[in-house]
Amino acid sequence: MVQMRRPSGCRFNCGERALLPWMFLGGMAVTVLVGVHGGASARPQQQSAAAPAGSKAALGESATPTAPSAAPAPVFDVAAIHPHIPEPHEHNSIWSSPFDGHFRAENVSVVMLIHWAYETPETRILDAPGWADSTYFNIDATADPAVDQQLHSLTSDAGRKQKEKMVQALLADRFHLVVHTETRQLPIYELVVAKGGAKLGDPQSSGTTVNHGRDHIEVEAANSATLLAEELSKETGRNVVDKTGITGRYDLKLRWTPDDAAPASNSSASPVSDSSPSLFTALEEQLGLKLQSAKGPVQVLVIDKVEMPSAN
Repeated sequence: MVQMRRPSGCRFNCGERALLPWMFLGGMAVTVLVGVHGGASARPQQQSAAAPAGSKAALGESATPTAPSAAPAPVFDVAAIHPHIPEPHEHNSIWSSPFDGHFRAENVSVVMLIHWAYETPETRILDAPGWADSTYFNIDATADPAVDQQLHSLTSDAGRKQKEKMVQALLADRFHLVVHTETRQLPIYELVVAKGGAKLGDPQSSGTTVNHGRDHIEVEAANSATLLAEELSKETGRNVVDKTGITGRYDLKLRWTPDDAAPASNSSASPVSDSSPSLFTALEEQLGLKLQSAKGPVQVLVIDKVEMPSAN
């Protein structure tokens, strides 16, 4: 399970991820039960016209076999969508195994779901309406048992990609999401190795963790430096491109003092301390990495349309 804490202090848990997602109506929670179906129809097509005289079909001969049509992409058969009721000290959570057709999320916004389904950092998701990033939902979606069998036969990476496509289809069906990609020249940061060299510790053989709070980041996963760059993108508000050339799994811990942090009180054990450096200084001192300003092409995901889910 991946644990991710957003800059606001919420944690985002993902059951399976490569790197690095419900509403109140009249003060009442609304439950939405939906059936999500593939676009291909299972009904046989009726013959539009009789076979012409002299054709192979008319003469009783076998017609040239046609290639079998591709199987429809797996989708969720039923998805229950609830408005999330806030609680103190809660987390943003997603549970998703690459080997079955079950997807569950709690306290997640539409932008967080798009981030998960499209593997796109939230800083590169553009033109989202305000509610899409501030209204939170719970989702419990299940697929036909045949989908479980299909996913179980795939590799972890292939299964995760398929689950992402299933969530994309759910977003299109229930939230009427329409998106497109663009490449724009934008200010970015490049994550590079500092002069003194990287301080990443020993490589790790297993474990996947993303924990992001207002004063700390902890990541451990395959290509940890790339995942750290994604988390730094959220903190800095710019796309951060990993230029370290470092691959592999490391346990990276970074702690700093936010610019707007209040002084720690003697009577309160606050995790934010005046002794912690700024983000940029902490990155170089603690991990031997640094951010340098640049400008470059950034692929962004532009939201053309998204709507609140409606009750059935």
